[in-house]
Amino acid sequence: MEERVSEKFRSLVESAEKKFARVRDLPYHGRDRCGPYFQKVFKAYMKLWKFQQENRQKLVEAGLRRAEIGEIASRIGQLYYTQYLRTSEIRFLVEACVFYEAILERYYFKGSSQDLGLAYKELRFLARFMVVCLLLNREEMVQKLVERHKSLLDECKRTLQDASFKDWKHVVQEIVRFVKADTELVTVRPLRYCVPYDSHPVLLNVANLKAWRPLKLQDALLTSYHHNEVKFSDITLDTFRMLQCLEWEPSGSFHQIQLTDSSADGVCNRPDGFGINHLKIAEAMDDAMLPPNPRKAILYRPSVTHLIAVIATICEELSPESIMLIYISASGKAERNVTSLPTASGALMNSSQPILRVPHAHDLLSKESSVTTDNHRKYGSESHASVDDKGDSVDSSGTCLWLGSRGNGGVNKLYPADILPFTRRPLFLIIDSDNSCAFKIVHGSERGESAALLLSPSGPTFSGLSSFDPTRNGSLFTFFLTAPIQAFCKLVGLSNSNLEMDVYRKAEGILSSAFSVWEVILSKSDNLEIVWARVLPDPFLRRLIIRFIFCRTVLALYAPCGKNRYLPECQPNLPASVSPTCATSQSTLHRLASCLGVVDQFSFTCSLKGTAQITKAISEIEEVCREKGTVC
Repeated sequence: MEERVSEKFRSLVESAEKKFARVRDLPYHGRDRCGPYFQKVFKAYMKLWKFQQENRQKLVEAGLRRAEIGEIASRIGQLYYTQYLRTSEIRFLVEACVFYEAILERYYFKGSSQDLGLAYKELRFLARFMVVCLLLNREEMVQKLVERHKSLLDECKRTLQDASFKDWKHVVQEIVRFVKADTELVTVRPLRYCVPYDSHPVLLNVANLKAWRPLKLQDALLTSYHHNEVKFSDITLDTFRMLQCLEWEPSGSFHQIQLTDSSADGVCNRPDGFGINHLKIAEAMDDAMLPPNPRKAILYRPSVTHLIAVIATICEELSPESIMLIYISASGKAERNVTSLPTASGALMNSSQPILRVPHAHDLLSKESSVTTDNHRKYGSESHASVDDKGDSVDSSGTCLWLGSRGNGGVNKLYPADILPFTRRPLFLIIDSDNSCAFKIVHGSERGESAALLLSPSGPTFSGLSSFDPTRNGSLFTFFLTAPIQAFCKLVGLSNSNLEMDVYRKAEGILSSAFSVWEVILSKSDNLEIVWARVLPDPFLRRLIIRFIFCRTVLALYAPCGKNRYLPECQPNLPASVSPTCATSQSTLHRLASCLGVVDQFSFTCSLKGTAQITKAISEIEEVCREKGTVC
């Protein structure tokens, strides 16, 4: 009898594993074709979990180990995580977190340091759990997982002396470096779109929209590559920030849900014994007032041919009256003497996993990945192909980005012309590179639809800004687009040690009000280009545009930059009413700098009288906004 139960269990495990492999190996980008497969594999694991619960005693007597139960729960967590990657629905990310946390709390991998195969499984599980916690901003849990990871490695070194754990040690170094860079500055608000902090996502009445229909952000492609940048697994610091910037912050009663409500026998309390109360979480995460998150394809160090293939797939499936966002962060300079280092994803790929299928890098995040860099551009000027102090010249044509090392040649060189075929569909293009100026030619060369471009500075904003190292801190331009107040504080030298929370909150309020004013100015402008008018109603794209205006204003007036400065640029041009030289923009920056006590770091061209007058005008606009309830 016990033998038949054991055979049935093994058969269910094998069946579930085969179905899981089919879902895992499908591409994450494009339309969600995996819905039926997801339901089948979910059902298979539900059946497996229920069977092991009903026959737990017999299975244990037949040799079932707790680690095998943990492996099943871990697979379910992976299943939810891969579904998050395909749909960008945060509820799936939360489901994965629940299963992983239950595994941790129940010590399913207890004693793994005595068995090499089991140790690798727990190390993989911990790494995957870290990625999920990073995306959910659970810093305390990340720290707990790092400590467990370190202690497990120490135990393994003592008990498994013949095995090498060098790559897994690098995993710890990667996550520590990532967390340190991400938590350097105080954070009051989430990076995700949050209604209490951001303007309400209502459909703006844009004056210059005329007969054109507004565009909605449906898909985003995020890719980057910089040598030795901050990353964990296949997600870089800059991509991490941009990814969250394009999602809604969970609302409703989600934050009050106790995620670790577990029973004494199983993963969590649920009638079918499979896991968490799926419907309860889903209901708490959903908000009927908010649209779904745009889907995101995350690519890390892709070949140019692969990047183009993914863009083509997404563009082909783009629905009418929708727009695709492409974020590319890469250097315009080829690398020299690059030494390959072990990575978290590499450790996860190369280690063995005896019973269950070996998870590859895409088990952690995706088959591809991303990265970013700090780049700068001269405002209103022509581009300058230049040579840096070390003689690493920009590509001789001055027109490409490098998505990999020099050795692979054209396979890693992305040219503006590579993007042009996709301008037959609406595109919102963000280029963060020291060669971003090369992509200015996209404007005016489109094949059908006008593209909206946000371009980073293409040179050093000022000599001292080299201290803001993109390999340690991420890109300053991307930082401004995703966390503007933190980026501002970083630029002017403010840190947690010299910034009081009350002052920080006041600064957040000033900036939020200023953003609302800029929204009103743009929506009422008769000079707003049609491409900007069409994307302005989309809350995610509108927020990026407003933050770009703020970034450009800050860098234009930052005193240490001097006369020779590179600034962000947009194509087509935004109205002069939001330029760095206008009184509204300068007044906004003056109020913020005064609040933080850094006015002396900026050079204002407006007179104090003019600034006072415009400040009064801004207050009046804010009052009108509050009365109408259109923003804030």
